[in-house]
Amino acid sequence: MSAMSNYLEAKLVNHVLRNTAFTTPGDSIYVGLIKFYESSKLETGDDGQEASGGSYARVQVNGTSNWDDPSGGGATQNSNAITFPTATGDWGMISGVIVSDASTDGNVLLHGSLTTARDVKSGDVFKFNAGDLDITFA
Repeated sequence: MSAMSNYLEAKLVNHVLRNTAFTTPGDSIYVGLIKFYESSKLETGDDGQEASGGSYARVQVNGTSNWDDPSGGGATQNSNAITFPTATGDWGMISGVIVSDASTDGNVLLHGSLTTARDVKSGDVFKFNAGDLDITFA
């Protein structure tokens, strides 16, 4: 995943080049799952195709213990597994992922498509193993 939303792009440009303060989301970083991944909608922050129902919830994943140090450049990956709640109903075909600054609604920060879409059915557990979610700022 390496696409930034328009929201995050503007915040970073203003912070780095225009000396405008940007408060980090702090403890509020969440990973969510998207059905019917459409880059153009997620660019503008529209997460209307996010999975829902059946115990679906974004997973809070923030801090240095959850992401590798990007000392080698603008890339990181999850250090620990990111495990979503067990689906108690069908979530549908999941084809994308977002990083957001809130557990619901909020601002989409990053988005990307999955290498392989997965149909999540009741009883399934959707999980990114450690190292499976790659993020590049380039």
